Amino acid sequence: MRVFVAGGTGVVGRRLVPQLVARGHQVTATTSSAGKLDLLKQLGADGVVMDGLDAISVGEAVAAARPDAIVHQMTAISQGKANLKHMDRWFATTNRLRTEGTDHLLTAAEATGVSHFVAQSYANWNGIREGGWVKTEDDPLEMLEGTVAYPVTKAIRHLEDAVFRAGGAALRYGGLYGPGTTDEQVELIRKRQFPLVGGGRGYASWVHLDDAASATVLAVEQKAAGVYNIVDDEPAPASEWLPYLAASAGAKPPFKAPKWLARLMAGDVAVTMMTEGRGFSNAKAKRELGWELRYPSWRQGFREGLA
Repeated sequence: MRVFVAGGTGVVGRRLVPQLVARGHQVTATTSSAGKLDLLKQLGADGVVMDGLDAISVGEAVAAARPDAIVHQMTAISQGKANLKHMDRWFATTNRLRTEGTDHLLTAAEATGVSHFVAQSYANWNGIREGGWVKTEDDPLEMLEGTVAYPVTKAIRHLEDAVFRAGGAALRYGGLYGPGTTDEQVELIRKRQFPLVGGGRGYASWVHLDDAASATVLAVEQKAAGVYNIVDDEPAPASEWLPYLAASAGAKPPFKAPKWLARLMAGDVAVTMMTEGRGFSNAKAKRELGWELRYPSWRQGFREGLA
């Protein structure tokens, strides 16, 4: 197939492009920086500079590539310093890429007759905060209205609704880890600046970059439609994964912080994440896509990645 990867130099794109190439697909991948075209060539793709927020730029890039499938991996999460207290500012460009950028890609797909569309969504701790601790695709995501996370969740809903209407697949990646993803977290943990909040009862779901990429390849090849949770086999509370991550990084155990102090220092979203978060089940993706994980548990992935 001819596959167009929008966001080919992102953390997932860099793992996805070589997997697609290895399976015989012809890949055109985009970057917003001309300086990264050589990287895309090294990964095996035809590189193109594209502004995901410019409809003309997107339309021209897709028309020139003549793809059979489009994969939307555009975010700006790695730009700037992570800041949960001001998540709306941190994710401002990513929110536009998930709304305007998604719309531009879908318009270009329709104009050029592209038959299939796959997009990156998110399922880490953001399941609806009622009932059990582990959610399936039938459970709604938590919208967090009235918080700094609401613009983020609203953009995710826009993306999923638009992709669903187009007959494509929205892949809800868990917390991504692997090369270039958790360095900032690990540095804070080593400095003992990443505390365990309020007992750490909130759940999270993780997924290694290589596993996220392999699930995406399957979704492209099988022309999957609908929503899939792309997470590992072990959703877990912060009280389990955070001390384990610290130990894997050779750090001392994290301090424990009461909710009120964490709220002052890191904001409401961080407290919600670590005390009320809901994880996710990957049963649908394994069943329908035949997805097999290289890292079924974050325990193995954290240990090997930080060895």
